[in-house]
Amino acid sequence: MDLRGTISPDRPLLVLALAEEAAYLDPDLPVLLTGMGKVNATIALAATLARGPLPASVVNLGTAGALHTGWTGTHEVGRVLQHDLDSAVLHALTGQVVGAPLTLTGTGPVLATGDQFIADEQARARLAEDAHLVDMEGYALAATAQRFGLPIRLVKHVSDGAGEGAGHTWQESVDGCAKILAQWARDNL
Repeated sequence: MDLRGTISPDRPLLVLALAEEAAYLDPDLPVLLTGMGKVNATIALAATLARGPLPASVVNLGTAGALHTGWTGTHEVGRVLQHDLDSAVLHALTGQVVGAPLTLTGTGPVLATGDQFIADEQARARLAEDAHLVDMEGYALAATAQRFGLPIRLVKHVSDGAGEGAGHTWQESVDGCAKILAQWARDNL
């Protein structure tokens, strides 16, 4: 966890998993680097928000894999779900709804979040039945921000095709993605 800058109630807090994704952001903006995965994202954002002050909102910028052929570009997520939590089984066992999909303010695609880097065709095809994009932090950040009563935006730039070779593609594309995400922040925040 690495907080850069000062959080204030009149500005959004930018949240990213990795320094590589944040490389070109305006240094005057508060940026929280959480580390990869849902647990790291939850701990970092919850600890930061609990210390206060609260920001005006949370904006998660990051890379994502495309689950459908031809998906490229930058997208603001409209709905996010956890792909590695079997909510239906847990509901059947306990009668409780655990990890339900979250609807966000955006009208864009569905993002599937899980603690797996998707780099095989079978997993990609399975996830494509319910989502358009895949990442490793979005759901955790959205759930945490909502628990603190803060609006959140998830903005993802497609870095790879979430299939064979996705890891290599991500390594090659992350710097270019970081430039595009920084431009999005300049244009939209």
